[in-house]
Amino acid sequence: MPLLKVRNVTKCFGGLVAVNNISLEIRHGETLALVGPNGAGKTTLFNLLNGVFPADEGQIIFEDVDVTHFPAYRRAHLGIGRTFQIPRPFNSATVRENIAIGGMFGAAGSEIDVDRAMAMADHYIEVMGLSPHRDKPAGGLTPIEKKLVEIARALAMKPRLLLMDEAMAGMNPKDIDKMVAFLKEIRETEGIAIVAMVEHIMRAVSGLAERVLVMHQGAKLVDEPTREALSDPRVIEVYLGKPPEADHAHG
Repeated sequence: MPLLKVRNVTKCFGGLVAVNNISLEIRHGETLALVGPNGAGKTTLFNLLNGVFPADEGQIIFEDVDVTHFPAYRRAHLGIGRTFQIPRPFNSATVRENIAIGGMFGAAGSEIDVDRAMAMADHYIEVMGLSPHRDKPAGGLTPIEKKLVEIARALAMKPRLLLMDEAMAGMNPKDIDKMVAFLKEIRETEGIAIVAMVEHIMRAVSGLAERVLVMHQGAKLVDEPTREALSDPRVIEVYLGKPPEADHAHG
């Protein structure tokens, strides 16, 4: 049984159809890359999945629960986690406190006290390599460090499905490779399905995802295993602009 089922979901803003009749399924523990040119509707689709916007049409089912009309916090309690393209930590709170907040608002939220949330934060600080920054105010971190805090906070929510918005933007190739290895590891150890929105970082797509969903003008262009998707002529035309081999043959 799929973890998430999206059936014929549409979202319009005025006359603009941002997401046009999209259907997809995500399996337990699967990693899906969501790609497409700017304005393709990727962020809107994320916002529909985690409840920032309500869908105008269609249905979203998570673990057999119809969450189509659930607000974001109810979806978080069920196990849908999300990171944002631009991290917005609580700047005056410490790294540890920021991550603990994730634990208190996530899938385990109702059963968790502050001490347990802090212990969870310590675990993810260790996992993400943030130990030197544990007690620093999050506002003083570098942009990459803030991204790591954002991911740690999302993981502390104990999601079954993690939506990652541009988590690797701005990273150098070495950091991208480390992040890909890390995400593969948490997918295995924590059994999390990951949907990663990736901007033109082919080494991240090919290294991480088993499947690629390509959006174009609000609609689903391709939904195929990674190798097939990246060599599909339509994808090369609208997204890559060149054969994928040229992009990471030396990487």
